[in-house]
Amino acid sequence: MKSKFMYLIYALAFSIPMNTFAIEEVAVDVELQLLLDVSGSVNSSEYQLQLDGYSHAFGNSSLQQSILSGPIGSIAVQLIMWSGSTQQQVMIDWTLIDSVDSSLDFSNMVASLARPFSGWTAIGEAISYSYTKFDNNDFNGTKKIIDVSGDGTNNSGIDPEVARDIALSNNIDTINGIAISTQKNVEDEFVDNVIGGDDAFLLVTTDFQSFQGSIEKKLIGEVTGVIPNDAIAVSSPNNIVLFVIATFVILFRKNK
Repeated sequence: MKSKFMYLIYALAFSIPMNTFAIEEVAVDVELQLLLDVSGSVNSSEYQLQLDGYSHAFGNSSLQQSILSGPIGSIAVQLIMWSGSTQQQVMIDWTLIDSVDSSLDFSNMVASLARPFSGWTAIGEAISYSYTKFDNNDFNGTKKIIDVSGDGTNNSGIDPEVARDIALSNNIDTINGIAISTQKNVEDEFVDNVIGGDDAFLLVTTDFQSFQGSIEKKLIGEVTGVIPNDAIAVSSPNNIVLFVIATFVILFRKNK
């Protein structure tokens, strides 16, 4: 009798599909990753203005309505702060925004963040650290977008263009940027070496005081897929080219 009972238990166990126990991913319009520059060139008041910009944007009805008006009506957002080559930290992990209340909650979380560090400017390392965070995040977005803010050029770690190409060859759709600077070389760095992918664009703001309006415009553009009129857009590189470049770089680094 006991053996028959155990046989029945085994039969029931193996008849249940394995995916019954899998966590179902939540469908969203965009998986959006925000990379905030907190390097040494960003002083404490500029840091606060940057935080205020993101917080105000998610607390504003314009961005909220853009999110809720999408085909699915929701996005997932993760916020990471970065500085030197070993200085990256997830400050707010993947969060579903699918209502006015959830957007306001995210706004409040951003406003309360404490600065984790200050150091060199390692844009490439920030991208390398961040793009893998899309894996197994329990969301399934129509688009995967990395959004990089910065006020300087790369001076530490892996070259940004190498990190960008590797990220784009690993299922990241777009890397956008917002440069906070009056220096042409900073704009050129972002255009040539940081942004890329489908409908990639850069917004340039001359100071942190005007950052708030620019970041709201940028986030709305990323959510709606409409590039802002004053943005600098770049064409998408060929995916095969990106794959070849990324593979070569990985093999080269392994053989060093």
